[in-house]
Amino acid sequence: MKMKTRLSPVALLILFLSGCNPGNEQMTNPADAITEEGIANHIKTLASDEFLGRKPFTEGEEKTVNYIKDEFEKLGLQPGNNGSYFQEVPMVEIDANVSETMTITNGKNKLELGYKNDFVVLTRRVQEEITVDRSEMIFVGFGIIAPEYDWNDYQGLDVAGKTVVMLVNDPGFGGEDERFFKANTMTYYGRWTYKFEEAARQGAEGVIIIHETDPAGYPWAVVQTGWTGAQLYLKSEDNNMGRCAMEGWITSEAAAEIFKVANKEGYDYNTEARNREFTAFSLGLSASVTMQNTLQTSTSKNVLAVAPGTSQADEYIIYSAHWDHMGVGDPVDGDSIWNGAVDNATGIAFLIEIAKVFTQLEEKQKRSILFLAVTAEEQGLLGSAYYAKNPVYPITKTAANINMDALIPTGKMKDLTIIGHGHSEMDDYAKEAAEKQGRYILPDTDPGKGYFFRSDHFNFAKVGIPALYAEGTYEQIEKGIEWAKEQRDDYTANRYHKPFDEYDASWDLSGAVMDTRLFFEIGYKISNESTFPQWKEGSEFKAKRDQDMANSQ
Repeated sequence: MKMKTRLSPVALLILFLSGCNPGNEQMTNPADAITEEGIANHIKTLASDEFLGRKPFTEGEEKTVNYIKDEFEKLGLQPGNNGSYFQEVPMVEIDANVSETMTITNGKNKLELGYKNDFVVLTRRVQEEITVDRSEMIFVGFGIIAPEYDWNDYQGLDVAGKTVVMLVNDPGFGGEDERFFKANTMTYYGRWTYKFEEAARQGAEGVIIIHETDPAGYPWAVVQTGWTGAQLYLKSEDNNMGRCAMEGWITSEAAAEIFKVANKEGYDYNTEARNREFTAFSLGLSASVTMQNTLQTSTSKNVLAVAPGTSQADEYIIYSAHWDHMGVGDPVDGDSIWNGAVDNATGIAFLIEIAKVFTQLEEKQKRSILFLAVTAEEQGLLGSAYYAKNPVYPITKTAANINMDALIPTGKMKDLTIIGHGHSEMDDYAKEAAEKQGRYILPDTDPGKGYFFRSDHFNFAKVGIPALYAEGTYEQIEKGIEWAKEQRDDYTANRYHKPFDEYDASWDLSGAVMDTRLFFEIGYKISNESTFPQWKEGSEFKAKRDQDMANSQ
């Protein structure tokens, strides 16, 4: 009688990846089902003119979400939201007509700042009119409360009904001490989204960030264009009345004039605010500005599908990618459709191809896999933010997130660059999978710009789910580092958020296949473990996860 040995799913995968079995016969890696042709077909379709740039609230949205739903359905995936493949995401569009000037005064002297040139402001409050009238201005340094760094810029302050003025980034920027806000690697506390949220928690009426190009990571022109015109926001039950009435930016030149009127000409606020002895103070000034708002409410959709697990089916790994892009706009060289082939038809293609592999596994994974295509990333990570606030599956039952966003098709890469390297054990899973492909791990080469906080994985991290955002970007296997940089720079300058981000049949998608197979392997490994990936010491997301997991016991 021959003894039969039953191998675990992980052991089977190891055998698949090694290309051999106990009988020395060649076995197929399940991830081989991920192909250049499969990825290309999805990108070509989603980035075609027929999909009208995939903007929320348009015909392009309807075509896009139904295409993704149909692909999930054809694969045999289960609907991810109580029998539906859709999660409705209520949003509001606010088009603010801002007064031409912001008036800064101390009663004796008056400074008039010009809209767009000196300041930009907007509001998330769903109100037709916003009036900020002589709101006292308080300089609060970086506007940060960070217990793990023993830092509180609001210590002893009451800023209710006042306007707080603060610096961009965090106190570590420009330094070399990795223990002090991670030096030049931006922490969550340096991100403008945190600063606005914290100001609202403190009860401020207004919040203004002083823009500087290096610590912000982008020039004033980006603020001018990105913070004016109609803006989309998530709609809340309180109509966003919990947010500050005014949120905005001023130029560093305008800030210098403000400090001059406040009798603090030449005040080195950058140096002073980094000092642990810094104490926030009133500028002795008030700010006034108005906004007349045009409001429109509507509902967009996230698309969700599930590959059920077996013995741990109530636990989940989330694969995410955003489906939206910029839609149809004013023609540029005769082209008015922002097709979004790289950003982010690539991510949706990866999502569908990985889903295909999980549906074809002979021995299913233990944990369930949620495939989540989210809306309105380009408008502020709104779809993923909505899911994180309204999860279909419990956050404490969600082991990890793997996010896929905008891979430039430059062929096979030696590196796997991890955005936010050092935050969680997801780095270790990525390193193991990359080494099997003969690749090396590289931390983000420009960490001061805070890219970790600028794609959908951030919203999962924010609620405590260890998240991975990685791709090969730095060193092409045959053409090297400089060539890869030239391709990235060319994409950023000529196609990123322009009508020319279009599918090209000459693309080399071999690197996309490598990355997609790597993402599958990481998720597959986690889906068969008994433990969850953990945040590492020093990550600002660790405390919430630890508390939530303890409370769920």
